[in-house]
Amino acid sequence: MRSPLKPTAAVCGALVLGAALSGCGGVSRADTKEITVYSADGLRGEKGDGFYDRVFADYEKKTGVKVNLVESGSGAAVQRLAREKANTKADIVVTLPPFIQQADGKGLLDTYRPKGEERVAAADKDPNGKWTAVVNNYFCFIYNKQQLKQPPRTWQDLTDARFKNKLQYSTPGVAGDGTAVVVKALHDFGGQGPAMEFLKKLQANNVGPASSTGQLAPKTDKGELLVANGDVQMNYANTKSMPNQGIFFPAAGPGAKPSTFALPYAAGLVKNAPHAAQAKKFLDHLLSPEVQKQVSAVGGGFAARTDITPTDRNAAELAKIMDGVEIFRPDWNDIDKNLSAYIDAWKAATGS
Repeated sequence: MRSPLKPTAAVCGALVLGAALSGCGGVSRADTKEITVYSADGLRGEKGDGFYDRVFADYEKKTGVKVNLVESGSGAAVQRLAREKANTKADIVVTLPPFIQQADGKGLLDTYRPKGEERVAAADKDPNGKWTAVVNNYFCFIYNKQQLKQPPRTWQDLTDARFKNKLQYSTPGVAGDGTAVVVKALHDFGGQGPAMEFLKKLQANNVGPASSTGQLAPKTDKGELLVANGDVQMNYANTKSMPNQGIFFPAAGPGAKPSTFALPYAAGLVKNAPHAAQAKKFLDHLLSPEVQKQVSAVGGGFAARTDITPTDRNAAELAKIMDGVEIFRPDWNDIDKNLSAYIDAWKAATGS
């Protein structure tokens, strides 16, 4: 999923001094009192009331282990892990497809199957145990409800002149949700050629690059943008502080149903994690029934465990948002294999 890397707590090797540094460099310490998570943004609340805020605070209270968070765009998180491969600083990475597959392909993940992963659908976890979804989610677009009585219905509607310099989507290859724009276009238009032809046309309205999807929601809420990309969990969760944004799913064309695809937050144990023992315990915690029930109630997302059926108000509202929306399943192996080619094609088509 997003924003430039920014530590929300001390990060091992950067802000942690003294004896704490002995936990860096890939040496696992079972007695450590902190771990570091590199994550796509969207799960931390703008006012400190999000899923991560609650889960991290509860975990520290329960175990005494502090969870340090570093947020980034999905692609940026993997790039940072790759740069730090010789001196690993993160213990866990949480990112969106296809970047979790990319992290695995680069040899950045270790094998670990958290407790409860057998309750996660096969499509939402790696068969070799390198990663598993911890929060399910779906790709979407958002619009300003004050200035638009109805959201755009199709992709073609987004090319209307009224959206010139009022539409923006995060950068494919950098942000997970931005990459999702390309994934959906490939599906809806039936391949790379027609997808890129459309995105070239859409570029006339696009404000320009954005490394973070999260930064587009406030702009849409204020009316600086009329339309932007996003994901259901993030945008639904922040409607409390940004009530003018509405969620919609563009249809492939006239007569087609709105559609989307799953875009889960997937977590993996970082290879040579400096605090691997504690990181495994935290991954277990993320998939525990008590935390999975909070995914909707606190985070505005969808539980990753199939045996969790939430009944909270958020879960009911999310069901309404998804009602009537067709769900397709991308071929993530193909996207991971050809991601560079797709991104290069997008750059050529849009002049980005």
